[in-house]
Amino acid sequence: MAYTIGVDVGGTFTDVVLRSTSGAISVVKCLSTHYDPIAGIVSGVTRALGDRDPAQVTRVVHATTLATNAVLERKGVRVAYVTTHGFRASVPLGRYARVEEDRYDLRFSPPPPPVAAADCFEVVERISARGEVLTPLDAGSVRHVAAEIARRGIASAAVCLLHAYANPDHERQVAAILRESVPTVVTSSEVWPEIREYERATTTIMSAYIGPLMASYLSRLRDRLAEIGIHAPIHVMESSGGVISADLAAKRAVATIESGPAAGVLAAAGAGFADVISFDMGGTTAKACVVRGGRPEITHEFHVGGKGSFGGRRAGTGVPIKTPAIDLAEVGAGGGSIAWLDAAGALRVGPHSAGSSPGPACYGLGGSEPTVTDANLVLGYLSSASIPLSPSLADKALDRLAGPLGVSREEAAYAVHEIVSASMASAVHVVTVQRGIDPRGFALVAFGGAGPMHAARVAERFGISTVVAPVYCGVASAAGLLAGELSTDRVLSRLDAGDPEPIFAELSAEAAADLGVSPADPEVSVQRSVDVRFKGQSHDLTVEWSDSPEMLASRFFERYRQVYGIAQQGEIELVSYRIRVIVRADEGSSSAGAAGRGTAESGATRAAADPVSPETSEAHPHHPAPRRAYFPELGGYVEIPVHTRDTMGATLPGPAVIEDAESTIVVPPAWTATLTESRAVHLTPGSGR
Repeated sequence: MAYTIGVDVGGTFTDVVLRSTSGAISVVKCLSTHYDPIAGIVSGVTRALGDRDPAQVTRVVHATTLATNAVLERKGVRVAYVTTHGFRASVPLGRYARVEEDRYDLRFSPPPPPVAAADCFEVVERISARGEVLTPLDAGSVRHVAAEIARRGIASAAVCLLHAYANPDHERQVAAILRESVPTVVTSSEVWPEIREYERATTTIMSAYIGPLMASYLSRLRDRLAEIGIHAPIHVMESSGGVISADLAAKRAVATIESGPAAGVLAAAGAGFADVISFDMGGTTAKACVVRGGRPEITHEFHVGGKGSFGGRRAGTGVPIKTPAIDLAEVGAGGGSIAWLDAAGALRVGPHSAGSSPGPACYGLGGSEPTVTDANLVLGYLSSASIPLSPSLADKALDRLAGPLGVSREEAAYAVHEIVSASMASAVHVVTVQRGIDPRGFALVAFGGAGPMHAARVAERFGISTVVAPVYCGVASAAGLLAGELSTDRVLSRLDAGDPEPIFAELSAEAAADLGVSPADPEVSVQRSVDVRFKGQSHDLTVEWSDSPEMLASRFFERYRQVYGIAQQGEIELVSYRIRVIVRADEGSSSAGAAGRGTAESGATRAAADPVSPETSEAHPHHPAPRRAYFPELGGYVEIPVHTRDTMGATLPGPAVIEDAESTIVVPPAWTATLTESRAVHLTPGSGR
């Protein structure tokens, strides 16, 4: 028997899914250990293994927010930026869009640049946009810069020369000289050789900024897993939904910035519907993504951080990153989000979270601030599951809001529930309505520890008639990791390229080499695409490649119509060429719906939380007792049935609660829950109380 393990580290919980070659699945949910994330991983993996032989683990796939947190918290390494003479100020000047409250702030100060102006250096050289050498490289200027970087004790350098995508020779020479005295040197032609100088520069800088951290983290993770007997290769989910080796993740750390959120989208894509909205609500954030035709939407540029950006998608906020990523909208709304009153006495929820330490008040771990989890416990939607919950502590926390608001405890709790649902609906709005997509034709696939509790209320706001809570929905991101195929992307901007075949062949060979395969291997597939624009325009759209110019133009015109709502035709030009190399997994060992089809090993799903908590089999009796829950449309608290997937039957009218080991599904009044053959729960508007 062989096993694969998926590990997703979130802001509040660390989720572990173990799957055997027979398809049997065990899951563990434990509190994240922010002082050392690896400690939580090892604890969760040990619990998932139980008495199994760790030597039989053949693969570990990991999603991590390490890169994202390092950028947001500015905890990366100090970086020196090296560019063409005359362009040193491009990064310190940067760009920033004043959005939301910044527009009215007379004392507004833009965020600091990713590299301090004093750490930006110039070398004498110049290459044109067509790759011609206009000014030869002055090696002496490079050696002077290298000496100054070493003198300052800077251990990481990012090299981004003007138009290096068209001719990387100068960058390679600069890197060779710098590496004589600087431990880590990253070049734009290695990371992402695509046009747009500022975005290419920030992408290269971020790779140098977080690369050493990622390399150290993955090395320590490998050592800690080896200590418990796991010597299997470690793969890391990249932002676009593929997985790459730990060594490649260390080299191309910038490709892992959206590692964590991407995994859950893959699980949603395997829910059995062609068109879905992925809705992931965990302890700290909520994320939404559109999947059409079974394929998640992909963006080739996103922004990390920034205000009013719904997860970094609004241009001009945060740090631009030019690598493929699943196109997500994200808001600071999760189970641990803190409810608070602003200076005017208005109720707010988030973006600050209680996280795993001290956690919501009801966890009994020292937290006292009212959170979404506390509100849901007061409303009767929650009970002790993978972690013991204290109703009295939740009551006390919500009273801190109810008093100043002049309302009852349950009214305050429901206000928190409503506000956080509205906040999460804004993320769905960003990826659908704001982009001209009618969400009513989509199924909403809810997962994460808190997602299925709020999903029906979010769906109501858009007229969505189907909500899906897959089996193991509380750990769907970890399960989605096991659906990711080994893959990597490459791009090259080349204006007036003529014959693109040599470009595609070169990119395919480089990408395949990174994965340790050959493009000609039978298990390897190569997907080709190209960035196209109308001649004379600045921005482009990515479409699937075709050898036929007519077909390529037709695909671009259709894509243009989808994005901008305008049917327009004209002369086009090709800008950048893209490939994605995918190594198909063995039949049956990995698929998007694997978690949904899995069976609980030995007849019981394993789940655990804090080390002091009991196993889920004890926390969840076979027939949970009915309890009182608050629904304002029914006049307040009413007694509702509480079921598991084993006891709910084929259909269950609302109001009701369905408890999983790692999540809870709320069936509101006038909704009906249906259990499918795959043990997914479908919620649809129907008869109810």
